[in-house]
Amino acid sequence: MKIALLGYGKMGQTIEKIALSRGHEIVIKIDKDAESYDISGAEVAIDFSIPDAAVHNISNCLNHSVPVISGTTGWLGRYKEMETLCREKKGAFLYASNFSLGVNIFFELNKQLAKMMGNLEQYEVQIEEIHHKQKLDEPSGTAITLAEGVIEHTKHGQWELDKATKENSIPITAIRSPEVPGTHTVRYGSEVDCIDIKHTAHTRQGFALGAVVAAEWIADKKGVFSMKDVLGI
Repeated sequence: MKIALLGYGKMGQTIEKIALSRGHEIVIKIDKDAESYDISGAEVAIDFSIPDAAVHNISNCLNHSVPVISGTTGWLGRYKEMETLCREKKGAFLYASNFSLGVNIFFELNKQLAKMMGNLEQYEVQIEEIHHKQKLDEPSGTAITLAEGVIEHTKHGQWELDKATKENSIPITAIRSPEVPGTHTVRYGSEVDCIDIKHTAHTRQGFALGAVVAAEWIADKKGVFSMKDVLGI
């Protein structure tokens, strides 16, 4: 399969190694926010760029009938726009805040716990995420997805960065530390105890492998998808 890598930072380089090991060919490598490139030679594109470049990259792929998956976070205010473009062009598009198999299981575990905690008003929920200092957006897309899972099944109506200033708001603490691939914790605390669920990534390999698997899966599809479709969960 001929793959375009839109974003060639540490994640893009890890994806390249895994893709090559699985017999794929990298035909395009775009670093950061380059706007001029020919995507037509690719059979699928993997976007791990920067927030300011993501919409251009995804649009370019969809306009040239190239299936695209995106793991870039920080641009989701325009997600509906990309979803609409995909349907108009009869293309294939998959966005995930995290491509790791373990994290996607963690997402489902988070929802199940939220269902169980929904009526226990003595517990307050908070989310913490820790990433390397090169990560540009905060909170992480993964933390936002976790918050959305809690909101779906509890009284909470929104999330806020650092401190909850509104009623029924979920505080998300974002910490930046050297060489931390990604750690996410959801905590339900009361006066008598705490319940924590936590996912710790040891390397970028899990994210990169998931992205390549998603690219393999979407190559012959049409529509808008998520990692739940890829993993069948």
